[in-house]
Amino acid sequence: MANRVAAATDGKFEIRVFAAGEIVPGLQVLDAVQGGTVECGHSASYYYIGKDATFAFDTALPFGLNARQQNAWMYHGGGIELLRELFASYGIVQFPAGNTGVQMGGWFRKEINSVADLDGLKFRIGGFAGKVLTKLGVVPQQIASGEIYPALEKGIIDAAEWVGPYDDEKLGFHKIAQYYYPGWWEGVPQLSVYVNAVQWESLPRSYQAIFQAACAEANVDMVAKYDALNMPALRRLVAGGTQLKPYSKEILDACYAAANELYDETAAENANFKKVYEAWKPFRDTSPCGSALPKTPSTTSCWASRRRRPDAYWISIAWGATSIAGSSIWIEAGSTVVPWSSRPVTSSGQTITIATMMSCRPTQGTAPQ
Repeated sequence: MANRVAAATDGKFEIRVFAAGEIVPGLQVLDAVQGGTVECGHSASYYYIGKDATFAFDTALPFGLNARQQNAWMYHGGGIELLRELFASYGIVQFPAGNTGVQMGGWFRKEINSVADLDGLKFRIGGFAGKVLTKLGVVPQQIASGEIYPALEKGIIDAAEWVGPYDDEKLGFHKIAQYYYPGWWEGVPQLSVYVNAVQWESLPRSYQAIFQAACAEANVDMVAKYDALNMPALRRLVAGGTQLKPYSKEILDACYAAANELYDETAAENANFKKVYEAWKPFRDTSPCGSALPKTPSTTSCWASRRRRPDAYWISIAWGATSIAGSSIWIEAGSTVVPWSSRPVTSSGQTITIATMMSCRPTQGTAPQ
């Protein structure tokens, strides 16, 4: 984004980029922009739900939107306008500027099979998901990226989630935790650029337009990059011994109920949250963009059909009347992991585990003979 702004202005408008910790700690970006320590910053807004839970809508909520839906809501569904009211109270103008795509659901040293297995679990997890899991006995820990590996290695935490296969592989979590689960709490982890409102108004209108366009480009480019890099990384992880596991129906049903309970509680206590939630929820529930959120979680079904080759099957998943498809769905058949898009699962009669990188329910089915 900074490079694009510089190139579009022949180097007349330059943004100097600093890594987390060079000026302020990684979880204090909003404060630094608000206070004028820096003119702008890049962060995930759900790190600041301690200030106002409404910030979660600017990143991701459990069982929420996917990347396409988030962009639709932000750009054409009133999302930016609603959230800018919140950011204005902090002296900030905010722009969507990145999206990792659906994130994974954590690395564990032991299998997590039931809600009872969550009780007392010290889990590095950010955002609203930590509040949801607290209702099920989890002890959430918000830890910056560079501190996660040593905390997991030393047993300070029992489990950790970060982003997805590509980033997780780089941080080496697979070396100390064997079990890897798809997630349900970050279907659309949007990242945003915060600009100090006074500094924003001081920019020429042409620079404002270039800055806004560069943020929009970054928003598209990041999710495309992750879509390209995550599958090769997942294959390497599985080939190296990582066990890809789905959360059980019991756990997902409990998390789904806890999430909706938390949203209702928060809306009753927080007028900002209530205002955004009442606009966001119907958009999520009626969006045509391929929502994977089940109206009734227990209606999951999975089937396979024979196509082209006698030993090949295409897998479909449906939640009631809602079907989903996309490159963010991964299928594990025996020792093979393949993406959803245009990939058949071979060997009839085997058990097929469908691990979804979306806000939805993983399931299992058996390919027909």
